[in-house]
Amino acid sequence: MAREGRAGPRRRPVEPFLWLLFSGGGMAAAVLVPVLVLLFGVVFPLAGGPPYDHLRAVAAHPLTRVALLGLAVLAFFHWAHRFRFAVEHGLGLGRLDRLIAPLCYGAALAGSAAAAHVLFLTL
Repeated sequence: MAREGRAGPRRRPVEPFLWLLFSGGGMAAAVLVPVLVLLFGVVFPLAGGPPYDHLRAVAAHPLTRVALLGLAVLAFFHWAHRFRFAVEHGLGLGRLDRLIAPLCYGAALAGSAAAAHVLFLTL
């Protein structure tokens, strides 16, 4: 039997998906970014590390590029969600959610596209 009082199919909210990207981005940034900074910013320069040609070959591998793109996308969406709620709740601009949300998530999409461009077309 059809439910009374409902017209058409029920729309699923997108908010749980955005929270998933937020939590995934926070976890990935908290775990992977410090390791990458430690390796490429401290250990390899000070200890000699692998030669440049080897690191370039690792960075050129498609799986490495996909992993770095995944990290970048999750980090951008983590930023977008955090910034959106900081602006809406911290500055009291919740009434402008229909403007703020597309701007934040659009910026995350633009950053993700830029990361994909750098990883797949310039390296």
